[in-house]
Amino acid sequence: MRWLTLYARSRRLPSSLAVLAVLAALARLGDGGLGGPRAAALLLAAGAMALSAGLGGQDLDLDRAAALRWPPRRAAHVLLCAVLAAAVLPPGPLALTVRDSAGLTGLAALGAVCWGHRYAWLPPFGWLGLAFVLPPGPGPVAQILGWPLLPPGAAPAAWTALALAAAGTAAYALAGPRR
Repeated sequence: MRWLTLYARSRRLPSSLAVLAVLAALARLGDGGLGGPRAAALLLAAGAMALSAGLGGQDLDLDRAAALRWPPRRAAHVLLCAVLAAAVLPPGPLALTVRDSAGLTGLAALGAVCWGHRYAWLPPFGWLGLAFVLPPGPGPVAQILGWPLLPPGAAPAAWTALALAAAGTAAYALAGPRR
């Protein structure tokens, strides 16, 4: 149990959980309504961005030299981040919550692989910003780019989120965060 506590501290889990608690309190303010998929996607992205700080430790050389098998632990870490990000929202459309938290956390994991854990928040922030700015359209490109804001039953959104979650989890599990 001691190693789990040390791992959680080295991955900045206490501060990330504090941010998630604030986000959960914000989500529950008012009459309980989130105001649609935009607010839900924004809260889920903020949760994924808060947890992305823990996708790398203080000493990456020490992490890489450890006598542990890192790929399963890294994959479990990304999946736990997706579950914690989904816990920010009050009960609502489960398909939307699972889809967006998995896809945005996969984007954060890809960001950690490409740019390191300090900048892992950029891909979810950038993609969500792009989805907010682009006008919604019926074409496949518009649906893929705007996947976080589509309704829960949209197949392109589900496939895009699944691809991002799988690619991010696999890349982070195999390669780890960039130095």
